[in-house]
Amino acid sequence: MLKVKTPKNHRALRELEKHAPKLVENAKKTLILQGTKTSGVLKGLLAEIHHLKKGNSIRYTRKNDNIRPFESGGETSLEFFSLKTDCSLIVFASHSKKRPNNLVLGRTYDHHIYDLVEVGVDNFKPMESFLGDLKVSPILGSKPLFAFIGEGFENVEELKHLKEVLLELFRGEVVENLNLSGVDRVYVCTAVNSNTVFFTQCAVRGLKKSGTAAPRVELIEIGPSMDLVVRRHRLPNESLKKVAMKTALDRSKKKEKNILRDAVHGKLGKIYIPDQQIQI
Repeated sequence: MLKVKTPKNHRALRELEKHAPKLVENAKKTLILQGTKTSGVLKGLLAEIHHLKKGNSIRYTRKNDNIRPFESGGETSLEFFSLKTDCSLIVFASHSKKRPNNLVLGRTYDHHIYDLVEVGVDNFKPMESFLGDLKVSPILGSKPLFAFIGEGFENVEELKHLKEVLLELFRGEVVENLNLSGVDRVYVCTAVNSNTVFFTQCAVRGLKKSGTAAPRVELIEIGPSMDLVVRRHRLPNESLKKVAMKTALDRSKKKEKNILRDAVHGKLGKIYIPDQQIQI
């Protein structure tokens, strides 16, 4: 059990408010850690994820013995590290004979486990194995695009859940406006079958003329690439999901009094005129 301390001054209170859940969230940080046994493939993958999320991730390289994400009581250490580092996304790697090259992706709410997806990593290729032109290499911290190919992301519950977690993990900070000239990479996820997804990163080589209104875009695979095989997943319960999905009301627009909008006549207004005394 964690000891709960009440703030004794305003500075401590402000620090607690920074870590508390917010209606308008900050940029989410990712906690990357490993279990008792980890293969060379997973160590390379964790290093790649840490590099892709540089600035918004924290990596622990020591072994952690007491972490069992899908078992009762095995999530205590994860929640403690999440609270300690103020990270709302978790990437946990482990390796065993029963589940080789095992990767657990999870989200937290109020530093408690929200949902989990467990995948097996096959055919991993690091970025070093791709010989690409340095001129098309994406800029660190740029906003990526996502391409989800396959009907499985709409029909299969496991793949729909994996899609949500991958978007949370790699999309970065949420922005309102985006300059298309700065888009230089795409994460491509292809549903091979009902439980396997091919994941890779591609660089965007300039927008070229195509003779039509839409420009021609060339993609160059730069890695990392891998096959993600879904093993287990746990959805959030409905009560927690309802609280976590709460959004802020849009109070930027003031309420317009005595104004109606009609599809045919457009904007209509009401004018109130005081009683007139007409003398004949």
